[in-house]
Amino acid sequence: MRALTVFLSTVLLATTLATPAGAEQKSAAGAADVVYQRESFTSGTSEGTAAGAVLSFASPAGTTSYTDALGTKTWEYARWTGPEQAVGFPATELIASWTADTPPGSWLQVEARVRNAAGLTGWYVLGRWAYGEGDIRRTSVAGQSDANASVSVDTLVAAAGRQLSAYQLRLTLYRTPGSSVAPSVRTLGAMASYVPERKTVPVSPGGGAWGKELAVPRRSQSIHQGHYPEWDGGGEAWCSPTSTTMVLGYWDSWPSAQDTAWVDPSDPNPEVDYAARYTYDHAYQGAGNWPFNTAYAGRYGLDGFVTRLRTLTELERLISAGVPVITSQSFKKSELPGAGYGTNGHLMVIVGFTATGDVIANDPASPSNDAVRRVYPRADFENVWLRSSSSGGVVYVIHPPGHALPATTPGLPANW
Repeated sequence: MRALTVFLSTVLLATTLATPAGAEQKSAAGAADVVYQRESFTSGTSEGTAAGAVLSFASPAGTTSYTDALGTKTWEYARWTGPEQAVGFPATELIASWTADTPPGSWLQVEARVRNAAGLTGWYVLGRWAYGEGDIRRTSVAGQSDANASVSVDTLVAAAGRQLSAYQLRLTLYRTPGSSVAPSVRTLGAMASYVPERKTVPVSPGGGAWGKELAVPRRSQSIHQGHYPEWDGGGEAWCSPTSTTMVLGYWDSWPSAQDTAWVDPSDPNPEVDYAARYTYDHAYQGAGNWPFNTAYAGRYGLDGFVTRLRTLTELERLISAGVPVITSQSFKKSELPGAGYGTNGHLMVIVGFTATGDVIANDPASPSNDAVRRVYPRADFENVWLRSSSSGGVVYVIHPPGHALPATTPGLPANW
């Protein structure tokens, strides 16, 4: 699990029609300010990279050494620095996410710097990532904090009074010196946001997906309790990779039997153990790093990114388009009827809505695969997901590149 610092009105119960014009903006009043922006690699500054549909390593810009638990190694690198991106409001957090190919003998680093009232900050590392395990230890970087910002695992958090107005992303690709290994990045983007302080969140109007449920396979994290302690031991710790696995299964894009041959043959769902291993963050010491999960989905050719949604109305747009959504939330046992547990941070997959607008979730915190499907009251779920003491609406959106996402909410900054 990822640690993180009423009832429907008669009108809502009576209709599953699309939201009237202007209702979404009104329902989002007081919600998070959020914008997600995807980078174009043909912009920015290149040092040894080649830009087209993807960003790839073309020629070394220099060499450097890197030390971790696997030892000290020398690497060639190429680098791309994106243009400065305006946010459009005073933001307090930034999360970058990406999809990439890192063949053996290569890895990448993602950094960000931000502009605030004091000027442009230095660079902060938001992830050192490789799909495999033979070159570096996949990791976030702890201990990054100064007068402008700090980094909490995968999230750049602005210091008090230093809200960010713009940001830049920087990608560095590394490979074995003298080799022809060609790491590449298919997508890179960032979500900047401001989540207002609020203890309760009003229920949102319907968004057109009432009565729609997607056929997402069901996987329980609980049946993996005690599995592979070197990757945090299953059970409660594996909500994120289990949720990611369910969505990959929905898109028919998860590891093969050959991929999972190393998993204990008695394991009921080896694809879950596989996901935990290849999303594991060695600094965080868990499989709940948000961008590492969407980057893992990218290994299978899928597009994945982390953003925030403002309302369940927005989430319904994605369900209507056939896209399940992974949500992050925290709550006490009494706050989410039907859950039967409390959590400081938990991921689950929203797969649809009942005919009266309640949330249908594949909740991996269930005793068996058959028990994973849950129905949670709309108002209660929306409250524990969106309030400021929870994740403020964080989601993973994962889909094939050829499966178009719907239009974002009219009149508001695009958040996907």
